[in-house]
Amino acid sequence: MTELQDSLVLYHGSYCAVENPDLAKCALYKDFGQGFYLTTSKEQAKSFAKLSAYKRQKQGLASEKFAYVSFFKIENSSDLKTYAFETADADWLHCVVAHRRRNAFEEVREKAKAFDVISGKIANDDTNTTIMAYMSNLYGKMGTEIADKMCISLLLPERLKDQFCFRTQKALSKLRFVKVEKVALE
Repeated sequence: MTELQDSLVLYHGSYCAVENPDLAKCALYKDFGQGFYLTTSKEQAKSFAKLSAYKRQKQGLASEKFAYVSFFKIENSSDLKTYAFETADADWLHCVVAHRRRNAFEEVREKAKAFDVISGKIANDDTNTTIMAYMSNLYGKMGTEIADKMCISLLLPERLKDQFCFRTQKALSKLRFVKVEKVALE
């Protein structure tokens, strides 16, 4: 897992260019909670940008021919409270589920409130079916060792990219917008 450090370049993919992230516009029920999500993988950001644009088109909200990858650089981050999941393990899985489903692993969600930035593997649309099956207790009772192990093994964690969730205004203030690139929709 890449460590959050000054001068690190992170990418955000979206249907629009984002120069000034706004927590109020960020969705509530994402992997590490409400926040502005970035990755060290430009390819992952491009993929998400395209998916985001396609979803808007499908909803009839847009007809753009482009998506966008916004580049940010970290500055003066030493005073941020951060937590990094080194791998997709049971603790990571419980955090993702805690933020996606009310009344699941509430103690994990409470613990997460102490951090400005949480990072770890991304549970994207490719993994959504597996996580939904886990939340439906199809691998055994959610939170048990056998269910956790089954779900994680099916997620193929070694293939998952990283994500950084900037959860507070303080964290957002450490991001410096660098540039934006258009991504053609195919």
